[in-house]
Amino acid sequence: MKKHNGSRRAFGAALSAAALLGLAPLAMAQDFPLRSKPIRIVVGFTAGGGTDAQARIVAQKLGEVLGTSVIVDNRPGASTMLAANEVSRALPDGYTLLYAPSSTMAQNPHTFAQVPYDPFKDFTAISMGGRGPLVLSVSTTVPANNVKELVAYVKANPGKVSYASFGAGTSSHIYGEAFVKKTGVDAVHIPYKGGSDAAKDLIGGRVQYMFDSASSAVITSASGKVKILAIASNARISALPDVPTFAEQGIAGLDLPSWLGFYGPAHMPAPVVAKLNAALTQVLAMPQVREFYRTGGYEAGATTPEEFAGITRSTYDRWGAMVQQVGLAKQ
Repeated sequence: MKKHNGSRRAFGAALSAAALLGLAPLAMAQDFPLRSKPIRIVVGFTAGGGTDAQARIVAQKLGEVLGTSVIVDNRPGASTMLAANEVSRALPDGYTLLYAPSSTMAQNPHTFAQVPYDPFKDFTAISMGGRGPLVLSVSTTVPANNVKELVAYVKANPGKVSYASFGAGTSSHIYGEAFVKKTGVDAVHIPYKGGSDAAKDLIGGRVQYMFDSASSAVITSASGKVKILAIASNARISALPDVPTFAEQGIAGLDLPSWLGFYGPAHMPAPVVAKLNAALTQVLAMPQVREFYRTGGYEAGATTPEEFAGITRSTYDRWGAMVQQVGLAKQ
């Protein structure tokens, strides 16, 4: 009899423990966010760049909406993989977030041999932040004002025209190789250690063209030494309304999605994700934030967590197909 009662007590204790564990996420969501604990947005780029600037204006407004402090933590290196790996290892309590470009989740796994995270198993998709395609920028030393003229120029100078990229295996490199294959030109790839170094040499005329981020291209074109010939997207963007897409100029397939978005570690409580998503939706709809993104070549806009997870997956699949098509080996 005593043994039977002891078993009942043990069973009851187990049920109580399970109930408490089940209530833990709900309690966490009700308390989230604590004013005494800041939310950290990890960014895989140095301070002062376009992604960092977006993260900071969102952090400021997000803090106002949530009534707590939100800080930006810059962890540059390894094509944003250092930042992503750190967030993947963080507690899934909503206080550590990642603001990352599509390349972090959708491209790096296809182009690097050693990626320290799984884009689907190690993260929780929270919301997209903004869309911003790559663009084709050309030095003004090149006598071309559209894609057709650029192709003609490169074909007239085989092996003598060079294009820059952010680095081997990066999105600008993949687009550059896809452009070579689709147009049949003979151009030399010059990889750099980042977009800013590549842009400097484009401005200086030491390389003839590159696929650059829209935010960077807007700045470099202001120098008067760089022209933007095409948008690598399925539609024009408001920051560059007069620049046509590749498809408009007769080249299909150079319209892979490019965006930035917010993730947390895997296994975040659904109520915490919902609170963060609602706050980000409010922030990204603010006129000041939307204008800030627009002037940098991006379109601000939130999604539901489910939509963003689907976008991540579809972009991952499309980049994988592109990498296979151009035949790039993993770095």
